[in-house]
Amino acid sequence: MTDFIDLYSMLPEELEEYFLSIGEKKFRAKQLFPKLAHGTPISDMTDLSKALRERLVRDTLDTLPRVEEKLVSRIDGTVKYLFRLHDGECIESVFMRYKHGNTLCISSQVGCLMGCRFCASTLEGKVRDLLPSELAGQVIAASRDTGERVSNIVMMGIGEPLDNFDNVVKFLRLVNHPDGLNIGYRHISLSTCGIVPKIRELALVDLPITLSISLHAATDEKRCEIMPINRKWNISELLSACVDYYNTTKRRISFEYTLIGGKNDTREDADELAWVLKRAFAGTGAPIHVNLIRVNEVKETGFREGSRESADSFAARLESHGITATTRRRLGADVNAACGQLRRARVKGENV
Repeated sequence: MTDFIDLYSMLPEELEEYFLSIGEKKFRAKQLFPKLAHGTPISDMTDLSKALRERLVRDTLDTLPRVEEKLVSRIDGTVKYLFRLHDGECIESVFMRYKHGNTLCISSQVGCLMGCRFCASTLEGKVRDLLPSELAGQVIAASRDTGERVSNIVMMGIGEPLDNFDNVVKFLRLVNHPDGLNIGYRHISLSTCGIVPKIRELALVDLPITLSISLHAATDEKRCEIMPINRKWNISELLSACVDYYNTTKRRISFEYTLIGGKNDTREDADELAWVLKRAFAGTGAPIHVNLIRVNEVKETGFREGSRESADSFAARLESHGITATTRRRLGADVNAACGQLRRARVKGENV
């Protein structure tokens, strides 16, 4: 990869520097950026000279994902993609239609190091980070395949976004750029399992995205059992970073809570969760929102899904404490739309 140029990951100012370095005028950057941002192949850029096109094709790494497999839900039209990358590795994205627009859940890494016990994405470990162009390429590929604009992005697929911090931040700037895909920051949500130093760093970058925290337990004992990262940064340290993030950005944080039957979904768990969050954010004026997710059953984890009624009861208990709670509507249930399962089946040579 070091022998090639990744033009698709470059912002306009970086393109200017590149073109000046090869003896071209810097206006080429303004000419090419919108095309690169929409994934136009260099060979199709006929407004460039043949010699320049040939040079760019020769020197540029083609990082844009290709559709390897596609599953379409008969229930709600949700589309699950298995994308193949330039080096043969695979990632997943999920295209979901809502009344407020189309949302794409994207991956940030090939595999994941975090080891959350309920998640299929981490079972094979981490292979590598995704480049900014590979992150944006998922949006481009899904939009082209469906023929529909992606207006919202959720970084909740394979990988931990804050473990790929620099590439993710650059990706956010790329897709937000008005001459590119022009997706508003407020339409982008980034989910993290809780890398505390990077949460603080993200606050200083000052991008008005929505930060989502994968909490999934209200006590350190339970969270350590299902999320190894809690052994490095416990709930108190994580929530302290969240409070600082809110105080710096004034952006609401959403807390994700995966309900695991018989593990963290009791009335007492709801009470503990409400108490922990209210204590942490006392006096800040921050709105607290909990997004409840019924666990996807993955045979390797042994975790089971609770009932819809128990999820509704958990939400009602949080609401009784003044905590806003919603239960996420499950889309694409018939195509295993939770990220990680399709890639894992491919790695193991199984049929989905």
